[in-house]
Amino acid sequence: MKDIHPVRLIVGLGNPGNEHSQTRHNAGFWLVDELVRRFPSAAGLSEESKFFGITGQIHIGAYAVRLLMPNTFMNRSGQSVAALANFYKIEPESILVAHDELDIAPGTIRLKSGGGHGGHNGLRDIISCLGNQKQFGRLRIGIGHPGNAKQVSNYVLKKAPAKEQQWIEDSIQEAVNHIETIVKGDWQLAMNELHSFNAAEQI
Repeated sequence: MKDIHPVRLIVGLGNPGNEHSQTRHNAGFWLVDELVRRFPSAAGLSEESKFFGITGQIHIGAYAVRLLMPNTFMNRSGQSVAALANFYKIEPESILVAHDELDIAPGTIRLKSGGGHGGHNGLRDIISCLGNQKQFGRLRIGIGHPGNAKQVSNYVLKKAPAKEQQWIEDSIQEAVNHIETIVKGDWQLAMNELHSFNAAEQI
């Protein structure tokens, strides 16, 4: 993983509005919220119309990192990501996108460099708006799968049961525990730590 670039932009995916704030699809927003709590910035986050989202900058160790929560709704996330990345000249390799992941269980988290969209509409739009460039990083926050593909849309737009929600929040906290390692580009070390963590198995 020596080719990983330092992260300059962390994007959390979700849907705007109070009616969506506690739904599984907003797991990426929750990660950004936790970053802001752990790494406070005097300027804070603010809505920027030219970036179609809520954005700001924090310092993680020695690194200045921009944060972004698109307010375009999930299916148009790329509009926001591309606008900010183009403005600040941030290459895809220096972008980390945090998003909900159906294919891994609640309480687990996976770090990945590049790849396809895996059916995730937010990733699909980001890839499209970045000119089909797929080499951005992904922080995949497990929410589990309903077991039936026809139920997915309803599942991601609903709140998780209390126990599963706690596991998801614990996994996000664990990801933030290792965020400096990720940001500076030592992804193999971060993977070794994150991929062995399962909040559902913690005592």
